Amino acid sequence: MNRIKILHIIKSLGRGGAEMLLPETLNIHNTSKFDFHFIYFLPWKNQMVGEIEKNGGKVTCLSSKNNIQLMGKAPDVIKYCKKNNIDIIHCHLPWAGFLGRLVHFRTKIPMVYTEHNMQERYHPATKILNKKTFNSQSLGIGVSEDVKNSIKKNIDPKIPVITILNGVNTAKYKRNSEDIQVRMQHNIPDDAIVVGLVSVFRFQKRIKEWLQVFKNFSGSNNRAYGLIVGAGPLEDEIQQELERLGLKDKVVMPGLQENTRPYFNAMDVFMMSSSFEGLPIALLEAMSMECAVVSTDAGGIKEVIRNGVDGITVEVDHWQDLSKVLEEIADNRELLRKYQIAARNRVIEEFSLKAMVGNLEEEYFKLA
Repeated sequence: MNRIKILHIIKSLGRGGAEMLLPETLNIHNTSKFDFHFIYFLPWKNQMVGEIEKNGGKVTCLSSKNNIQLMGKAPDVIKYCKKNNIDIIHCHLPWAGFLGRLVHFRTKIPMVYTEHNMQERYHPATKILNKKTFNSQSLGIGVSEDVKNSIKKNIDPKIPVITILNGVNTAKYKRNSEDIQVRMQHNIPDDAIVVGLVSVFRFQKRIKEWLQVFKNFSGSNNRAYGLIVGAGPLEDEIQQELERLGLKDKVVMPGLQENTRPYFNAMDVFMMSSSFEGLPIALLEAMSMECAVVSTDAGGIKEVIRNGVDGITVEVDHWQDLSKVLEEIADNRELLRKYQIAARNRVIEEFSLKAMVGNLEEEYFKLA
């Protein structure tokens, strides 16, 4: 039996949630039945390339400076598909989706599009393009029920749209109590309560608000330390807020990290103050690493965290209440440990990468 050839198309291979899933899923896919190819367009965002190639993926960069140039690469993608006998195209995020639909229209190669965000949060032009082109593909996938429902509400598609929940590799993301390198490196005391975040620095993550919450919490707890891992377009603003709040000695910001596990390992609590989300991969990784979760209930987060069971959530507009929640669990080590264990159990039972990959392969088989 010939292997089914899948071509993933994505704008970049940086350290965003959608991008990081590609090498993770590749490591679990049945490569005796599938052969995976990857095309991306922003050559300076290539952090995932090495890991994909190490896991057997074939990666090609069609260098583009902007979205217009990206769309102009359709002939190159079509040529690639013909040369490599691609059976299915799988696109991620809007601009890769627009390109993929154009290729699908011209070649009739089955195309899958995974939506990672809510339609309401896109730029108006992106929303219009998504609505006008969405039916020019074979299948739509939402990474959460919220995302799928947003597609149905805003686009009213004629093609099938299903939910395949994001997953995490629970064997890889596992806490190691002996690994204290991050705490030692940044002079974080053994008895500190470390509140962390791994994120791209975008406006919807509300990291300035995150810092304000931490400021309120640390004012009543001298054992509190913050740890924010990541980078992004709002980095300068966030650094300015860090200085304004006088938190430079209390919040560690090590920048973009290729291996985030040691940083999750240093965290007691993973806190998110997002205004909207799809289903964040970093959240699932933190849960798998036994970080207690304190978060707003944005988007797919409320599908993962059952408030009071797997972690604690507050309403999106009441993000200030996160500081009270931090105070509650920081002063109760038994409660903190309860949520840490519950977080890992939740992802093992419902959000494993193995289940996600199995569901994807089932859809590939239907389309091939």
